[in-house]
Amino acid sequence: MPDTSSRTAAPESGTRPASGLLRRALADVRSSRAPGLAPYVPERPFPRSGAGMPLAGCEARPGAGPGGGGRAVIDLDRVLRLSLAAPADTSGRLRPVPSAGALHPVRAHLLIGPGCSLPPGRYAYDPRAHRAHRAHRRGPAPDGVSPGVLVVLTVAASRTVAHYGHRAWPLLLLDTGHAAAALALAGPPAADVLVCFDADAALLSAAAGLHAAPDRPDTRPGAEPELPLAAVRLTPTGVTADAPGTLTAWAGPIRAGTPSARPGAETAAPTELAAARNLLHHIARAPELPGGTWHPAPRPEPVTDGALEKRRSAPPDDLTHPPGEDPLARLLTTARTARPDGPAWTAAVGGDAPALYAKAPGSRGLDVRASGDARPTLARWAAGQQWIGGAGAVLLAHGCPGDAPAAAVRTCHLAAGYAAGAVQAHATALGLRSRPIGSWQRADLGAALGEAPGRDWIVHGLAVGAPPPPGRAAPGFVRHPPTAERPAALTPLASTPPVTTAPGSTPSASTPPAPEARLPTPPAPTPPATATTTPAAPATPPVEEERP
Repeated sequence: MPDTSSRTAAPESGTRPASGLLRRALADVRSSRAPGLAPYVPERPFPRSGAGMPLAGCEARPGAGPGGGGRAVIDLDRVLRLSLAAPADTSGRLRPVPSAGALHPVRAHLLIGPGCSLPPGRYAYDPRAHRAHRAHRRGPAPDGVSPGVLVVLTVAASRTVAHYGHRAWPLLLLDTGHAAAALALAGPPAADVLVCFDADAALLSAAAGLHAAPDRPDTRPGAEPELPLAAVRLTPTGVTADAPGTLTAWAGPIRAGTPSARPGAETAAPTELAAARNLLHHIARAPELPGGTWHPAPRPEPVTDGALEKRRSAPPDDLTHPPGEDPLARLLTTARTARPDGPAWTAAVGGDAPALYAKAPGSRGLDVRASGDARPTLARWAAGQQWIGGAGAVLLAHGCPGDAPAAAVRTCHLAAGYAAGAVQAHATALGLRSRPIGSWQRADLGAALGEAPGRDWIVHGLAVGAPPPPGRAAPGFVRHPPTAERPAALTPLASTPPVTTAPGSTPSASTPPAPEARLPTPPAPTPPATATTTPAAPATPPVEEERP
């Protein structure tokens, strides 16, 4: 499988110091400042009209194969149905791929070459009309474009900003990472998959046929500026894929006009929305290495098409039973290996041996990073979501210092969402339930463990629970009330041996660390203001999947 991740690059923008704008934005989103209240914003109509192209039934069309004949290798109906499509006969809010507040801001632009079930060309995909029709053709493919499909993932930020205010922009990055994972996991067995999180936004916009300026007014009904953040490449196995070259080929002269403008649409963005758009546009600039770095996307062995169809964000009450040590170690391995440029991962577990666990290098077991029950503290840090204090286990992506450069901030959040998406599919395949946790305030994990403050922040989380044993609760489980007054109870450890419990059991307390390894427990973080526990949009419709 081609891997361009080790290409020699020009001096990387990720090594530049963070701008004052980005440092202030990171500090603000991690503070206890509550978002302003705003009414629920309904999803806009898809901004492109017309009949569209059918996704199903085209895989056997003449010339569909990579060499201009035979059957298509990449069935886009299957790929999109298992990843981004809204289930039929539903409102479209609850989909296999999770999203903060079920707002689904991520949009997919399909740049299709030979070997796919749709004719080559540039398309915009409507996930709410998957079964009915629709991929909207927007122009022809460049001459000589390589086989496969390149998917440019963009975000339309308005609804997420209306719901989450200044906390929205990291959630938009996490949502994009989840969408990239969903696409990568849905790749057919006869295709190689590459994923890029650092291509230049201007190049991605040009390839997708979009305007590069985030504040350009758009008068199409339902339209708003789209901010490109990531790309996924699916190529028939055996075809040499130059992903950066393919991206550049698609970014040539745009030969398809945008739909004609109609009067009466929004032409000016509110200040907070404009700020979020400009910040994401700033983060996604990478002129020194416009083609980006592309990494292979391995699919965890147990994940099947059935698991991809069944995965959903579980309600909190289904997450109270801790998973066993063996599946927890497997999930941490998936999180850690999903992206080589991603953040570190740790798991907070309750039960008989409450502690923070990390995957033991070179072993199937777990290392104890700190003793004590961290879940009540995590509940306070995660926008006051009290159910987290009783979750079976909470996997935590952490890193991204407060002075991280723009490229590192972008990659860390996209990779965290991507890894969480891979872990969620793996958990579903193992019979476990899960729920992403996107918003974190004052969640300085490193400082809580006695390390230098401001260097190791929680950026994403995934609560995981096992099905309860028939007729009884999980052994050793105690539901801890996560009140704001409950102090943190973490005791960092200098070194501990890996936990080696039998598969299917919770981590055991039979190998406690020596007393001399314990460091002083740091003071509990100051609880956030009460207002932060209130959702930014109180008029949220019922049954909406939340990820505050």
